[in-house]
This record gives sequence, structure tokens and C-alpha cells, in this order.
Amino acid sequence: MSQTTDASKTLRVGVVGLGFAGTTHLDAFTALPGVEVIALAGQEPERLRELATSRGVPNAYADWQDLVARDDLDIVSIGVPNSLHHPIAIAALESGKHVFCEKPLATTGQQAQEMVDAAVRNDRVLEVAYNHRRRADVQFLATHLRGGQTAGTAVDASDDGALAEPGTGPIGDVYHARASWMRRAGIPGIRSWFVNKETAGGGPLIDLGSHVLDIALHLMGEPRVVTASAVTYNELGRAGRGGSDRDPVSAATGRPFDVEDFASALLRFENGASLLLQASWASYSKDVEDIEVELLGSTGGARLFVRDYATEGTVTLYSDEQGVPTVTRPGVQVPAGHHQRVIEEFLATIRSGLHDGHHGEFALHRSRVVDAIYASAQAGHEVEVVR
Repeated sequence: MSQTTDASKTLRVGVVGLGFAGTTHLDAFTALPGVEVIALAGQEPERLRELATSRGVPNAYADWQDLVARDDLDIVSIGVPNSLHHPIAIAALESGKHVFCEKPLATTGQQAQEMVDAAVRNDRVLEVAYNHRRRADVQFLATHLRGGQTAGTAVDASDDGALAEPGTGPIGDVYHARASWMRRAGIPGIRSWFVNKETAGGGPLIDLGSHVLDIALHLMGEPRVVTASAVTYNELGRAGRGGSDRDPVSAATGRPFDVEDFASALLRFENGASLLLQASWASYSKDVEDIEVELLGSTGGARLFVRDYATEGTVTLYSDEQGVPTVTRPGVQVPAGHHQRVIEEFLATIRSGLHDGHHGEFALHRSRVVDAIYASAQAGHEVEVVR
């Protein structure tokens, strides 16, 4: 049974993590009304002191266990390497705290299931930072696909309802989609936790691919993936190529590059539709970095194409008008702030007291799909996605 929460209560937050994710969470919570960040944890002493001082956080800890043990926290925000999501979230949920977790939910589907079970058992909100679905262009497409948006009209980025009934939307039944996040040269440095399977769980598939998988599933109306047929490669990474000037890849440290640098998967859905998903940290196919999601429908199509983090000109719609092929490019501006928006939604859910369906279930399915992709690539054949 969900508990009613006093909407006027100040929610007290503890943030774990001092890198990009943790700092982004910290700044988003700090900027919002009705929230007080009272604790911060991380293992880089100078960075911990600097962030605590500059953001006005009164309590700083080297160990996350000390932060989670506080009995005056309502929320624990997790922005640390993937392998730590599970133990921190379990401890926080079991002690009665809500959890905001950086994506992915966990390094494996089994760990993700345990996190969801803990959220359900304790009736705490478990939200995952799939922030890219909150982009204004993604929200425009979500609204358009359920028949509520016409090209060129204003975008209400807060409008996030269900898609139209099958076959009734402006592009009809979506029977196939493509989703990719491809980099020309962006493999994290060899000393980074991102390139270690034990700490990261995988390479660009779990890092970048999980975002575009989330966008595609969101736009398609959350169909359930039933099978995956996949391949993965690490041709560039293991050869010491594919890094940036700022973050070069080098095997000189003797540390192995044991994750993929490219992944491709054909996913089949319960409703008969399919999705081709691709993700790379580096490939000789782009000159910068592209994010793309394309939907093929029975009466039309839609494409999101974000070149090098573009903020306009990212949406294209395809249709027929009186039998003539028509291409429309609506003017959709993409302001910053989708990290903050997902946290705003998280806080609103907590305050509503209506937690059913907000225990991390949709993120669990994404973790199960990622699991199946890696399993298929290793086995060399199609595998089923665990329900």
C-alpha cells in the first residue's frame, strides 16, 4: 500500500558520487525548491571538500555506508560506477529511503530485479536517470505519435501521456525501428572504470545504447522485447585506438580492455515489431557523434537525428498527402535541463504518495534486454529476454 506524503515537507537528500553523474544530480537537487541536500559522499578528498563547500552541503563522508546510515534522509541519489548501484540502492531502500539512480539500474538483470524487489517491499520510489527521453524533441515525437501534436505547433515538454491506440496514430502501426548512438572517437581512457567489465557491466551498449533503447521503447509505447540476436566487437579499443585527445586509449598500462567498443542487436517484440539497436564508442563511420531513432510505420514515419548534441533541426516526419510523399521538419528547440526534469518528476512522485509503478520496473526491463544482448553475442545465436 502506497503511503501518503506531506506535499509541503522539505525532502532531505544525500548524494553519493563526485564525478559527472554525481555532480549533475547534486546541482539538480540543489536548484529545486522544497529540497535540501544535507549529505555528500565520495572517495576523492579534495573534490569532496570543494563540492561540499561550493554547494553548501553540511555533511561530507568518505564512505557511502555512513551517508546511507543517516536516519534523517528521505532520498539517496546514486551517481557512482555501475557496480555500486546495487549495494547502495539496496541499503538505502531497506532503510526506508527513496532512491534516484544513475542509469543503468545495475550491471545485470538479476541485480536490477533485486533492487526493484527491495523498492516494492519497502514501498519506496526507485527512479533511474533516463534523462534523454525528457528532451523536448523526444517529447514532441511522443505527443505527435499519439495524435496530439501537429508539425509546427508549440511543444509542451511536460505532456508525456500514452501513445495512440495501435493503427490510429499519424504513422499507423510501427513495425520496425532503428536506434543508435555512434561516436567517431570517444572510448573512455584505459584507466577509467567505464572500460572494466566488472565495474561497468559492459561498454557502449550499457553506457550509450541503454539511452537510445529507452527512447525507442518510450516512443513505441513500451512494447515488451522477447528475443535478442546480437554481436559485439572491441577491434579499436583493444588496439589502443578510438580515444579522444583528452582521454586517449592506451594499452601501455597493461590493463585489459575487456568490454566491447561496438554492439549491434536485432530485437523482436511481443507485438511482432522489431528494433535494430547499435552503439559504439568509436567507429570509422562518423566524423563526430550521432544519436538517431527512426520509426517506420504503416502510414508514415518519424526520425530523431541529433548530430553532435544539436539542439534544433532534429525532428523529421514522413507521410503522404494525397498520394504524394511529404517530408516535414518541425521547428523544435531543445533547451537544457532534462537532467533536472527527471528529478522534478521523481520528487513529484514521492510527494504524491502514489508509488505503484514507480519501483524501477521499466528500467528493469531495459536491464533484462541488455543482459540478453550480451548473452546472445557470447552464445552466437538469438536468446530470449527474461521476463
